[in-house]
Amino acid sequence: MDVVKDLVDHIRLPDMVPVRQIFDDTHIADLETHLAHLFAASALSDRVKPGETVALGVGSRGLAHLPALVRATVDALKSAGALPFLVPAMGSHGGATAEGQVKLLAGLGVDEASAGCPIRSSMETVEIGRLDGGLAVLMDKLAMSADHIAFINRVKPHTSYSGAYESGLAKMLAIGLANHHGAEACHAEGFGAMARNVEAIARMKLTRAPILFGLATVENPYDRIARAELVFGEEMMAREPALLEEARTQMPRLLFGPLDVLVVDTMGKEFSGTGMDPHITGKAGTPFVHPTQSTSRLVVLDLSLKSGGNATGLGLADICTQALFGKIDFRSFYANHLTSTVMTGAKVPMMMASSRMAVQAAIKTCNAPEPARPQVVRIPNTLHIEHVEVCQSLVETMGKGSAIDVLGEPRPWSFDDEPSNRA
Repeated sequence: MDVVKDLVDHIRLPDMVPVRQIFDDTHIADLETHLAHLFAASALSDRVKPGETVALGVGSRGLAHLPALVRATVDALKSAGALPFLVPAMGSHGGATAEGQVKLLAGLGVDEASAGCPIRSSMETVEIGRLDGGLAVLMDKLAMSADHIAFINRVKPHTSYSGAYESGLAKMLAIGLANHHGAEACHAEGFGAMARNVEAIARMKLTRAPILFGLATVENPYDRIARAELVFGEEMMAREPALLEEARTQMPRLLFGPLDVLVVDTMGKEFSGTGMDPHITGKAGTPFVHPTQSTSRLVVLDLSLKSGGNATGLGLADICTQALFGKIDFRSFYANHLTSTVMTGAKVPMMMASSRMAVQAAIKTCNAPEPARPQVVRIPNTLHIEHVEVCQSLVETMGKGSAIDVLGEPRPWSFDDEPSNRA
């Protein structure tokens, strides 16, 4: 790597200014009380008989307050006389194994102790029908053994396709609760057909499976719950599009662009289904989603612990670090992409020996219109973008009344993998 280091070592990193992006922070202040009132008003006991079992699907996304959402739902079901148990509802995630999915839930703070009920995990499915084109409609076998099925998910724009039903209740029903084989079936025709297939599969499942309700959340730009709503099966397909539109208005974004270089400190499944949200980075894995951001070079420095080695979406970056590469569990990484059939994100970008070299390589190759003043932004991940760092030249272009607070003076870069920053 000596030659590579020589090629980038002279590249100066611009001093960065810490700033705060200001968004609407309307959210549910007392979530526990809100959920208690929500379930109390639902007349859940009119729909569930004492002693009936309820399979509660919980996914792999990093929902805000997920353990609290799960516990409140379990407690409400118990109060109605039901016997709830959790089933992982995450398609092929967790390495497409029952054990891996339980481990992934635990990494998100959800286990039997926190939930207050058993967790039952299996990759087995049952076929409940076929679409007109012959596509098999599969459901988790354990979930189908219950008297009722419920699930929890956040509604938000998808990272790989657009439609009336993106990331939310219908997709959880169509893919999450279909385990590995069902997720493969739904993805088989590619993301160009995903909007159509998710809707068709969800509609069939609502008529052929004992779907009780979905607990839907919409998060604000600060990753706080702005809405939590109980949607019963018969209301689901009519209600979700409005929740999705609300979620679109709540999406955070970078208030700077176009960018020559965007540096993401950490990617991971808890931040986005593609590790890094293309709506933030401007780098999408399919032509069926259209980010408004524009980024010449995308750099990612690390992979989150909660991802369990799943680096899905890594190939959307231009440059990464060798340390990130060393954390990849290729079984989980490749299983996710083989299931989704999107291969772009499974590629490995140029690797650099250190974080500093990765950023230097990005600046060297970004072809900035003003080479001496590249437009550079650094973010912790693509979910939490309230506090970011931007180069001085971007601060200078901010207009009066910008929804941005400058928090300090320009400062040099600091990286966790440099000796001066190690504990």
